[in-house]
Amino acid sequence: MKTLYIMRHAKSSWKFEELSDHDRPLNKRGRTDAPLMGQELAANNVNPQLILSSPAVRALTTATLVARELDYDADDIAIDDRIYGASAAELLEIVREAPANVDSMVIVGHNESISEFANLLSPKHLSRMPTAGVVALRFDCEDWPGVNRSNAGLLFYDVPNNHK
Repeated sequence: MKTLYIMRHAKSSWKFEELSDHDRPLNKRGRTDAPLMGQELAANNVNPQLILSSPAVRALTTATLVARELDYDADDIAIDDRIYGASAAELLEIVREAPANVDSMVIVGHNESISEFANLLSPKHLSRMPTAGVVALRFDCEDWPGVNRSNAGLLFYDVPNNHK
């Protein structure tokens, strides 16, 4: 069995017009929602062996804040440049490359592709993921190349507004 947590980065700031899209930070709500979702994951006994993030500041900050709540060493977050700007199909290929000994992982990325990716794998249609939203899927397979919709089970779809 493999378990995948698909997360959209938390709310980012558009306040700094001089920054590139890649360098936009989280805003106040994002800095609150990311640890909140990390706490909810921890309450659900989520214990990822791998956290994989886009290199964009807003995604990596989200991953770091979530990692803290899960007692996951932020220095161990894997950054994959391909996640930034990836299509849903490209995200699937990235996940399928995960090490075989990893049974549980979190991937933090961007919309629209992260919502499309969740729907590519989920057996149930999911609404567009809001910022800091998380979809949890469990796959009845032994390795990551085997993950697909036909062997997926939806564990949960959680969003910050469920906890406010």
